[in-house]
Amino acid sequence: MGESCYLCKGKGICGKPCRILNSLKNFQPKIKLEFSGSAPEVFIGRHNYPEVYTGILSPNEYGSTERFSMPELWFKEQATIEEIMQFRSQMIYSRFKSNIKTGSRFLHVMQEIALASRPVATEFKLKKKPAVNFSLDLHMPVVGNPAPLEKATLEENPKVERKVDYLTGDYDIKATGAIHELYKSSITVSNIIKILSAGLLGLKTQRKLVPSRWAITATDDSISKMLLEKVKAYPFISEFLLFHAEYLGNHYEILLMPSQFEFEVIEAKMPGSVWNPETGNTYFAQDYESCFGRKEYASNVTGAYYANRLAVAEYLARIGKQASCLVMREARQEYYMPCGVGILREASRDAFARLPEKFQSIQEALQEAGKRMRMPTSEFTSRSMLLRNFKSQKRLSEF
Repeated sequence: MGESCYLCKGKGICGKPCRILNSLKNFQPKIKLEFSGSAPEVFIGRHNYPEVYTGILSPNEYGSTERFSMPELWFKEQATIEEIMQFRSQMIYSRFKSNIKTGSRFLHVMQEIALASRPVATEFKLKKKPAVNFSLDLHMPVVGNPAPLEKATLEENPKVERKVDYLTGDYDIKATGAIHELYKSSITVSNIIKILSAGLLGLKTQRKLVPSRWAITATDDSISKMLLEKVKAYPFISEFLLFHAEYLGNHYEILLMPSQFEFEVIEAKMPGSVWNPETGNTYFAQDYESCFGRKEYASNVTGAYYANRLAVAEYLARIGKQASCLVMREARQEYYMPCGVGILREASRDAFARLPEKFQSIQEALQEAGKRMRMPTSEFTSRSMLLRNFKSQKRLSEF
């Protein structure tokens, strides 16, 4: 199922040089046991939960280091995979063990960094030099250069947005409500994820650290559900709308159809892509929800499902219409290093930032989509539950 990169982590199981590990080695900074830099990111692990590795990611560099961390900036600047890997390779993961409820002696420093609207100048002292290894995750860009933390000291007062300060100080609002309020106040999704992950949202008795992987999905899921509550009361679109976008070898064709809201993502992970590096066959993953939503986690597509759904929900809320949506993604050979769910969120948002192509039938829309896809659209449509449901539904005009 294309998980050999995830399992191998540079050990050479595939018999080939590891492009990911080589990138880390090529760009890894020469760090002594003490260094300083502007820290843009925190990371909460999930293994051995509730006793997890927790830490701060920072380069040995001051200033505007958001580019090391934020998919919103990567997409805006159209950063290449090589550039993203260079950013990630220069960050040191200064980590420590924490209990998700009680934290550790470094918790306050980590939370101050999570609250900040811009990277915070921080001084680090490590117990050992960073190891040259990395972890891969479907949700996260590469996290490498781990080192046990001995001491961390803020060198400046973090700049915190007023709304962030207010909501993180409110112990009577649930985490979901706080996420919604932050989103409405134009706090970036990346920053909301960071704040939630650091255990800074929710009722006082329920606050705890949230593994970064879970925080990403929880944020996308919560915001899109909020938007869809209104969307499901809107009138249907009047024709078939087709959108497309591409970034770092991830190609999207997104079809909106005049019907009640339903949602499906079908992904084709093509040979040579990061999660299917060795097999000669394309690996498909798909998840679907009816107008009543999902009760279970989208375990096949995982985090990308919720990132795509957020982009769709934002568009439908913006135009005041309802539609069913089929998302078709080709993860192509060019996508050879994982860059996280965030770039997929931004790519699908970009698709909806453009004017749609309009059609009177599904066939016409799919024919146009096929001109840009490397695989026949039939590989997607033959698997689609949404299309089967759409074709079987009777319209009011038929009565």
